[in-house]
Amino acid sequence: MSTEKRQPLLSEVSRRRKYALLHERLGSASRVLVVGSGEGWFARRLRKHGHEVLALDLVPPADIVGDILQWRALGLAPGSFDAVVALEVIEHVDCLDEIRALCKPGGLIMLSSPHPRWDWVMKVLEAVRLTQRRTSEHCNLTDFAAIDLDRVVFKRPLHIHQVAIFRNGMVELAAAESQA
Repeated sequence: MSTEKRQPLLSEVSRRRKYALLHERLGSASRVLVVGSGEGWFARRLRKHGHEVLALDLVPPADIVGDILQWRALGLAPGSFDAVVALEVIEHVDCLDEIRALCKPGGLIMLSSPHPRWDWVMKVLEAVRLTQRRTSEHCNLTDFAAIDLDRVVFKRPLHIHQVAIFRNGMVELAAAESQA
């Protein structure tokens, strides 16, 4: 029996698809940071498949309780993760630079977020309980097509939501940070 809290229908389908997208691209026993880990469903699934996972969130039950913007103070090292996952995070906080700094050069960055133009549809889906409710306002909606990273996977289900896996091209930043 699963210990995961039952999610609204569309959220549950979305969770399964997001996990499958990353799982098929991760190497075995990868070191993964899950930013905005919430109740920990993604981290649990990764651990179940043999990955070393650190979950970061503003509130427990995360492994590290704190703000991604303060990653240095939390003891995280630059370029120390094979993959960084931030599902439904960047629409709340501008943290792409921090995610890029923590991900190894050539590593994977997985993001998901409502599409800026269609966030109003997401509010309707929340209101009728087909998706989970947002935890705070969306003040940093970002069109993933405008992110200047190599896209490995880029999907826009029904054009209202976006899911992407990028390859981290932050070689120069990671090298500079590791010497600091």
